[in-house]
Amino acid sequence: VQLVESGGDLVRPGGSLRLSCAASTNTYGSYCMGWFRQAPGKEREGVATVHRLGRTRYTDSVKGRFTISKDNAKNTLYLQMNSLKPEDTAMYYCAAVQYCQPWWSGLLASEYTYWGQGTQVTVS
Repeated sequence: VQLVESGGDLVRPGGSLRLSCAASTNTYGSYCMGWFRQAPGKEREGVATVHRLGRTRYTDSVKGRFTISKDNAKNTLYLQMNSLKPEDTAMYYCAAVQYCQPWWSGLLASEYTYWGQGTQVTVS
């Protein structure tokens, strides 16, 4: 599976962005997906995940501001980011794993098989 992110940009604090991640697969509905981010000098952090059955999870720092969604008809994952803060500045990556277990949370990088190349988000 190839994953291609887009939508990163420079935005002012308080602004919004929507990231997209297009996947090349005919079985997109069987994949569990997530968004991660990595700032310079920091570990890669799980931001938001969506289970193939629809359940979503968020890291505490983005709850109420970010929304993850998965469009199986378009093979595309989205991350709507509102009320952006300077500390949201990072390279954002999407990731995928097929047939995750019902109890899968997806906030650890080790839970994924496929990764995109990333899209830069700068809040300043």
